Amino acid sequence: MRLTVFTPTYNRRELLIRVYESLTRQTSRDFEWLIVDDGSTDNTDDEVKKWIDEGRIPIRYHYRENGGKMRAHNTGAALCQTELFVCLDSDDMFTDTAVEDLIRAYDEAKKEAGEGVRIGGVVAHKGCTGEKLLGSKEFPDVKYSTLFGLYLAGFAGETTLMYETELLRRFPFPEIDGEKYVPEDYIYDKIDKVCVLAVLPRIITICEITDDGYTESVRKLRRENVNAFYLYYEQRAFITPPGLLKLKYLGRYVIYAKRSKRPVFSNNRLGFFNVLCGCVYALFLLVTGRE
Repeated sequence: MRLTVFTPTYNRRELLIRVYESLTRQTSRDFEWLIVDDGSTDNTDDEVKKWIDEGRIPIRYHYRENGGKMRAHNTGAALCQTELFVCLDSDDMFTDTAVEDLIRAYDEAKKEAGEGVRIGGVVAHKGCTGEKLLGSKEFPDVKYSTLFGLYLAGFAGETTLMYETELLRRFPFPEIDGEKYVPEDYIYDKIDKVCVLAVLPRIITICEITDDGYTESVRKLRRENVNAFYLYYEQRAFITPPGLLKLKYLGRYVIYAKRSKRPVFSNNRLGFFNVLCGCVYALFLLVTGRE
């Protein structure tokens, strides 16, 4: 098998059936489904055991104590036995050709890419449906790009990301005492430094946002994971080209440096003037209630 479809789950038994059904409809069976149960108490294991007994697709199930999605992701990467790895959340489902499309796009890119172009995976669209994007803008017309490069080029939306498993093991999510979440882009920005992704302008994942999903609780996540968001905003403030977007990251870097009780001006790689501008923007965010 080439691909591991990884699903982290926590008390999502009722939703997992949609994930399972979408995987049983795949036109390619060159995958296994790896479920990392992050401490569920809703008898998720009983439901998964039924599916394993059915034998329709290969499934591996691993239970761990609750530690948050990022720790579950690190566990999944460590347990993965295939070359490629894609995360399919418990409130999402794949289109019927998703596995086939992802592997084909990866293989074609590896063959076509010029010397010195390191292909590390595939980036594709997420959709509200099979036809409607989850976001406002499609990918720019490029064959390969870093993930952050797509956003800098004007893309706006959610993505499906398939990576070589080795890259996810090389760049694990930090596990911070007392915190359970790290912005995913913190790791993807690091992977961007060593490779590019094949751009697949097709909806691969259909996403239904639930009331208790990560995407609807950003402010709560920020309050509860101040060290993780400090790392993210500091990194983004450093790698973003000069402009308004960089200023926004600098402003939030200042806010989360304070919230995580770090000195604001000791960061030499951002530069004194940049941090000073960030202080002004941070004040604007706080006064206007945008943070």
